[in-house]
Amino acid sequence: MTIERIISGCGATAVKGDLSKEISLVCNDSRKAAPGSLFVAVRGFASDGHSYIATALEKGACAVVYEDQEMADAQIQQSGRTDVTMIKVESSRYALAIIAANFYDNPSEKLTLVGITGTNGKTTTVTLLYRLFTTLGYSCGLLSTIANYVGSKGSEAVNTTSDPLTINSLLSEMVDAGCAYCFMEVSSIGVEQERVAGLKFKAGIFSNLTHDHLDYHKTFAEYLRCKKLFFDNLSADAYAITNIDDRNGMVMMQNTKAKVVTYSLRSIADHTCRIMEQSFEGMLLRMDSRETWSPLIGQHNAYNLLAIYTTAVVLGADEEETLIALSSLRPAPGRLENLRGPKDISVIIDYAHTPDALENVLKTLREIATDRELICLFGCGGDRDKSKRPEMAQIAQKLADRIIVTSDNSRTEKTSDIMADIKAGMDISGRAKSLFIEDREEAIRTAIMIAGQGATILLAGKGHETYQIIGTEKRHFDEKEIVSEIFKQMN
Repeated sequence: MTIERIISGCGATAVKGDLSKEISLVCNDSRKAAPGSLFVAVRGFASDGHSYIATALEKGACAVVYEDQEMADAQIQQSGRTDVTMIKVESSRYALAIIAANFYDNPSEKLTLVGITGTNGKTTTVTLLYRLFTTLGYSCGLLSTIANYVGSKGSEAVNTTSDPLTINSLLSEMVDAGCAYCFMEVSSIGVEQERVAGLKFKAGIFSNLTHDHLDYHKTFAEYLRCKKLFFDNLSADAYAITNIDDRNGMVMMQNTKAKVVTYSLRSIADHTCRIMEQSFEGMLLRMDSRETWSPLIGQHNAYNLLAIYTTAVVLGADEEETLIALSSLRPAPGRLENLRGPKDISVIIDYAHTPDALENVLKTLREIATDRELICLFGCGGDRDKSKRPEMAQIAQKLADRIIVTSDNSRTEKTSDIMADIKAGMDISGRAKSLFIEDREEAIRTAIMIAGQGATILLAGKGHETYQIIGTEKRHFDEKEIVSEIFKQMN
């Protein structure tokens, strides 16, 4: 594909050199540059791609997209190359997204792409949408926090929203594999960094908005703005599907050109749901006047299932077939996974790592097992929003009978400092029923050992993750393995 075709619509403000050159590779990592490649210099948080233009040229890149003229000129001079096509743009991030879409021949236009954004429920919703439409007989793709799937072929995901080159490459694979649909998590950071620019979404879903990623966005208003941008950019022939029970549900829709479709558990909406019965085995739901059973539990999952049902109906799926298929869907990995052990103990593994998510899960467990002892084990991530720590402590104090505070992904912070921030959110009564154990495996063992007959133990924060990040080291840490081993030792 020629440079001229690849850079179409990328916001070029100046072009120097031959645009008829054929490009065999697009990259924004100089280490991946090769003869015949186009290198996009993107400013990152740890490094600036403009500093690596010369390196990319040494590896054979024949074209460069950049923002900073002075740095680009200096790098060109350093390389000694005179045959390079130079494309100056206003935003390299935006340009990269458009270029990636062009290079892979705009694959998002060749299937039905559905994106979901919000604080909680994104992974569960896209995973279950993928499973639902697969059950309905379609070949589908999935782009999620946990994994990416092209049809039935899966691979591990690195970021909630991947870089534009990865996204478009995977979408292209999906098109080639005959996928009719792709369901994708869209993070606020991904939107702000223009990773989804150039993608054609048929539907966008809003789940909810609570405090998260404030280490990055700094303010809740900025976090909201970035989420809203996703809907602002939907086209007029798309659907904007929103949870109107969330106070920001209609705020998200204010500037969208898309057709707005609403869902609710509490109000009049286009699609509604009510929980009729609930136990550890699942819940009976009334969905738009029809009843269906789901093995998922909790009000938050009722919202997820309603979002899924609404999306399916909007996209043309048969309502009855959709409800039948919904009843067979299992939870996403690490989402309210129930491990039964000796003494009739239930250990619940869940990814809840925000105040709202923790509250949702604890309320669900309390409602289902009213008379059972409820133990909450949790920590907070290091190098992340510190305001969450006392909030999560207050929620655990209010809803759990006993609390064990431990490590999560402490990263470069001291676990003891994180735990002190959590402790500061408790009053005397909260501290009296709490244990503080830095080693998470020891904390899990302690929780199980102190649990009474029929107790429920929530292990919050890790969910699907099979590792812990301590310092800069990523260590294997699988809670299901640990719990299973402890149960074996107890038998």
